[in-house]
Amino acid sequence: MSANSERIIIEGIKEDGNKFRPSDWCERLATTLASFGEDQRLHYCKSAHPCIINGVNCLIVDRDLETKSPDSFTFLMAFASENKLRVQEDRRQEEQQVNSERRSRRVLA
Repeated sequence: MSANSERIIIEGIKEDGNKFRPSDWCERLATTLASFGEDQRLHYCKSAHPCIINGVNCLIVDRDLETKSPDSFTFLMAFASENKLRVQEDRRQEEQQVNSERRSRRVLA
């Protein structure tokens, strides 16, 4: 069994096919489970993190979150259900990570 089959994708598309708003919903949800690291930066939880798949904002949720933090898992699944978001198993062949070099950098004036 591949690691991806142990993940769930919550898509930013409603069951009726409309795009879910606000567009930063997945970052907001992932931030509720995030924590600050020693570098004083916010780090997403490995069990729930945002990503973009085929141009759609998504939240990737590891199934092990259900045993590690049942309340968090229930909260995420309830959010998806209440907002009628599409939920499916992660069947991608491999997960693509965004390298730090590819992340946009802001220049402060």
